[in-house]
Order: sequence, then C-alpha cells, then structure tokens
Amino acid sequence: MAKAIMVLGTMSNAGKSLIAAGLCRIFHQDGYKVAPFKSQNMALNSYITKEGLEMGRAQVVQAQAAGVEPSVTMNPILLKPTNDTGSQVIVNGKVVGTMNARDYYAKKKEYVPAIMQAYQKLDEEYDIIVLEGAGSPAEINLKDDDIVNMGMAKMAKAPVILVGDIDRGGVFAQLCGTIMLLEKDEQDIVKGLLINKFRGDKTILDPGIEMLENICHKKVVGVAPYMHVDIEEEDSLSDRLTKTQYDEKAMIDIAVIRLPRISNYTDLQVFEGMAGIGVRYVTMPHQLGNPDIIILPGTKNTMGDMKWLRESGMETVIVRAHAGGTTIYGICGGYQMLGEELHDPYGVEDGGDLRGLGLLPAKTTFTKEKVRTRVHGTFQELEGDLTMLSGVTLEGYEIHMGETVCTDEKKARPLVQITDEVTGHTVYDGMATQNVYGSYVHGIFDEGDVATAMVKAVAAKKGIRADDITGVDPHVYKEQQFDLLAEQLRKHIDMDEIYRILNDGI
Repeated sequence: MAKAIMVLGTMSNAGKSLIAAGLCRIFHQDGYKVAPFKSQNMALNSYITKEGLEMGRAQVVQAQAAGVEPSVTMNPILLKPTNDTGSQVIVNGKVVGTMNARDYYAKKKEYVPAIMQAYQKLDEEYDIIVLEGAGSPAEINLKDDDIVNMGMAKMAKAPVILVGDIDRGGVFAQLCGTIMLLEKDEQDIVKGLLINKFRGDKTILDPGIEMLENICHKKVVGVAPYMHVDIEEEDSLSDRLTKTQYDEKAMIDIAVIRLPRISNYTDLQVFEGMAGIGVRYVTMPHQLGNPDIIILPGTKNTMGDMKWLRESGMETVIVRAHAGGTTIYGICGGYQMLGEELHDPYGVEDGGDLRGLGLLPAKTTFTKEKVRTRVHGTFQELEGDLTMLSGVTLEGYEIHMGETVCTDEKKARPLVQITDEVTGHTVYDGMATQNVYGSYVHGIFDEGDVATAMVKAVAAKKGIRADDITGVDPHVYKEQQFDLLAEQLRKHIDMDEIYRILNDGI
C-alpha cells in the first residue's frame, strides 16, 4: 500500500497544484515511485493519454514532475464547463454527459466507486500518492457530498497540508477560518499549514506564524516564496492570461484571443520560453494592435465564443488584420471559428446554425461523439507565410466534438497529414491558405521544430534574420523547471516534518 499526503487550499489559485507538483518532484528525487491524484477536477485544459482517454492537465504536469506516465486513474472525474451553469462530465477519460450543477451534485456520489477503483490501482502500484483538493474544503453548503476535499482525505486516509495564499492578503484569516469551519474529525486530519506566495522579509512574518500556530493548534510547515518557475497552469485565473500589453523588446508579437471559454491555452506556452517572442492575451479590440501572429485557441463552446467575437467587436479587428496580411492560426475551436459555417443539429453546444469568421473555406458540423486521440504526422507542402513549416514533423492530440470539411479545395489545401496513434488510421487535417491556417491538433507546437519554424517564417516575412531566433527543447526546459521548483520548496518547507506527516498518516 502507498503512503498518502493531501494538499488542500483555502481558495482556488492558492497554489495547490504547484505545491503538489513540487512534492511529487521531491519524492521522485528521493527515490520513491510517486503518483498524483485528484478525484474531481474542473478545468478546460485537458490532455489525451496514450490510450485515447481524457484527463486534466494539472495531474499530467504532476505526473511529469514525478517522472511517470500520465493516466486517467490520476484524475477519474473531469468537469469541463460549457456555460455558467453546466459542465461536460468525463469519468475515467470518457464523456458520460452534460449536466447542470444541481443535477451533477445530486448524482456525484454515484461516482465514488469509480474514484476509489482508480485510487486503489495507484495504491497498488506506487510508493507515495500526492492528492490534491479543489477550491476550498470549507464550502459548508457542499460538504455533505464532498468527494474531492476532506471527503476524499477520509476515503484515502490521507493527512492534509492546508495551503494559504499570502499574496492576496488575509492569509491568517484564510487559514484560521478554514480550520474553524471544518468538523472536529476533519480538523484532526489537517496536520500542517503552509503559507504560499510570500514576498519580503520572513522575520517580519514570524510573530504572526507563532500566533497562527497557537490559535489553530497546527504547525506551519513552511513559508513558500512567490516562485518564478515556468510550469504549466490549468486554472483560468492564471497570471499569464492577464498579460495584454505589447512587449516593445519582442521581435515577434503573438496575440492570443482570450476567448471566454478558452481551453488548452497551454498550447502557447512553448512560445513564451523563446527569446525574442512576446505572447499576450487580448479580450478587447483596442488591445489587438498590429501583431505579427494572431492565434485563436481552443474553446469549450465554439458557437458561444464565436458570438462573443461578433458582439465584442473582436471579429471586425481580426478580419481587418487578415486583410492587412497578418498571419492567423486557429487551434481546434479556434480553427472551427475560422470557417464559414457552424452547424449544431444535435444541440451539442448552442444548437442551430451560425456564421463563422469566413477566413477559411470550411464548414463544421458538431457531432454527438467526442474525438479523443493522440497523433503524429507531417506538415504538407505549404504556400504563403508559413512555407517554412513544409515537411516539419509534429506530435499532439485531438479533443473535439465536430467534423470540419473544406467547401472549396481551390482556396485551401490540407495543413497536415496525421496518423491516429490509437487506430493507426492516416488522414489529412486542417487547412492552409496564404496567411490563414488551422488544425484540430493540440500540442502541435510542443514537439520538434514546429514552434521554431513558425516564428522564423514570420520573422523572415518581417525581414528579420531567422538565425536570431532560437527555440528551446521543451522537455529539457520542463525538467529544469521541475528541479527549480523542488529546490525552492526544499529551502522553504520543512521536509523532515512533511515526511513525518506522511509516515504517521491519520
């Protein structure tokens, strides 16, 4: 049986995922076989495993930090919000339906056997399991049917470390208030407190820590600094999404349209690690300016976000940029929006028909079945802005509920030829014109030379020497960032106390 430890937070974005990833890395470095686990995750950033199953990216990142292959057993339930009140429900990597919040909460106890079956598989295979909660464990209106916070801690018999975010202010009230709202048996499961995102002189904080320990009768196991590590985030509250301003030092300016239901924006993180490349997220027409590349990312609701583009005025400035020759690239839902028509005969999204941006000769029809697969392939012989991508190999994955067909093969050609790694079938995907490109493949920029070739092509278009732009090996870079995270946590967390908590259990 594995030993377990659980990371809970006083609120969303307190840093649970990052702390859990750091612990996974430390335990891995110390020679243990480690697995992350989150029973229920709500996120629009997801991932497809080698088996063609869907899971949240936070547990993928934590698995990578632990040096193990991601598996849906690490995230048996994934909720992907489709609107403000409903979500697509994914259990063991497969869609079981779309439910409003009330219906899901009435039904979620039925998923406990699936959760425990997944957990028990990890329990049999690993030395340590690092569990992560969701939001806050002190949501008193939801505690009766909790399956992800204290309820999961009890099922897994996992001692809890409670994380508070000092950067937002009020960290003492966060931690004390959370403890006070827990039942006595739940309070007993909390074995340590962690203050996260601290900036400044810790000695000024020390008197408050002593008072906090006396009030809560819990030891503060560490004060983690605001860490400047570049590790994937899946939360829509991510700081990277708030960067809207043009970087005057950047040779290449990439403007990502921050759609209301943006998904898998981690597709763009590889560009952020490249010297001379500026990546910003825009939501209003005046923010767009004159970027070198406009990227329409994935979305959980293509039709709803297409309507937003139209109503917000973003459609007008994107079409104007296209007419001015700006390179435009769409990924998944963004690719669908670039077409002429969107049809939803089964009510998969908003239902009915909708006009797209009309920048690609394409028609998309939404289907009942979700495509979930990993792919590899090659860019076709391209013309126009991205001709340097011709023949470049790629890897990635597809997650979508729709089929897109070309309505005029004289106006566009296939972008890539890909092989489905689950079925072995080889097909063409995406479309390419002179300056508009789109594909269903997520993670398309992460492997090999794709990102480098893309920015070099746009640099050449601007008359900038292509040799001035160099890419990074995303795998090496990611490993470096995990090691940096572990190094920072070892400096600021009492790992002897963490191991004592882990070994003592509850």
